Amino acid sequence: MQQATTVGLDLAKNVFQVHGVDIGGQTVLRRKLRRGEVEDFFRAQPPLIVGMEACGGAYHWARVIEGLGHRVRLMPPAYVKPYVKRGKTDAADAEAICEAVTRPTMRFVPPKTEAQQAAGTELKVRQMLVQQRTRTVNALRGHLAEFGVVVAKGMGKVADLIAILRDNDDRRLPSAAREALLELAEQIEALEERIGRLETGMVRRSRTDETARRLATIPGIGAITAIALQAMVPDPKGFQSGRHFAASLGLTPRAHSSGGKERLGRISRQGNATLRSFLVLGATARLRYAKRAPEGTDWATRLLARRPFKVAAVALANKMARIAWALLAKGGIYKTPATA
Repeated sequence: MQQATTVGLDLAKNVFQVHGVDIGGQTVLRRKLRRGEVEDFFRAQPPLIVGMEACGGAYHWARVIEGLGHRVRLMPPAYVKPYVKRGKTDAADAEAICEAVTRPTMRFVPPKTEAQQAAGTELKVRQMLVQQRTRTVNALRGHLAEFGVVVAKGMGKVADLIAILRDNDDRRLPSAAREALLELAEQIEALEERIGRLETGMVRRSRTDETARRLATIPGIGAITAIALQAMVPDPKGFQSGRHFAASLGLTPRAHSSGGKERLGRISRQGNATLRSFLVLGATARLRYAKRAPEGTDWATRLLARRPFKVAAVALANKMARIAWALLAKGGIYKTPATA
């Protein structure tokens, strides 16, 4: 029996599926593994190429299996799906992973360190808390609007709503509604405190981290976006250029060309949505300041003169992504065009 040289590992919570082929591509291994058996199985194998989908838990198992002397290649699940021949089973998924990892044009995901995973977890927790705060604020605004209590938009005006709730002399609200809505007010304040603690820790670390400090020199990129770039881009040199990096974030037009006719649509919005939103928000804030600059003195100002605001914001986010890739891959700090 030939020895397996390439293995596809379908990850799961408890039962893992292994599919192995020899150097000629013939199937020589099909096996199920319990979670506690995975490490012992790979410890007993000679050096292998192990393919896995880049999903939850993949980075942990990549570090464990690489520590046993194997070479791990992570792939986006969307790129593995076309190799599933028929049906959806663990064995078929493992076989598809094993076949996809051998393709010369396959794109791989670089593994993350524990520190990068921890930073990513912190960002996801912050995002979840922000979403909870937004839902709670919207609920509070909606309920108060039913009683004719309306204030201007924006998080800065939420304090006015809470002040109205706590004003017992305001007779627009029945007592039962006031007591119920005060629970939402307290929840908003608690979420604000939790978000503030997380952001304070991120800003403190960004000031002590050399890479984050360099990224923060780019106009429109602050401490949190710099931490996000560092955590979510483990290997910037895996991209051929800044354009490829911007395309991976979904900041380039979606192509739908055929018959020699090039058709470009809206941005693809593929890739990391969190990182893309940070860059677009940073570009939006930067464009607001660009409006105050003298006419024609800044690239963003000249762009605003001929394009709608949101189109200009996405274009500027694309440019910021390219600059960030250059700093991550080549080092240095951002220099303004005049200084450069």
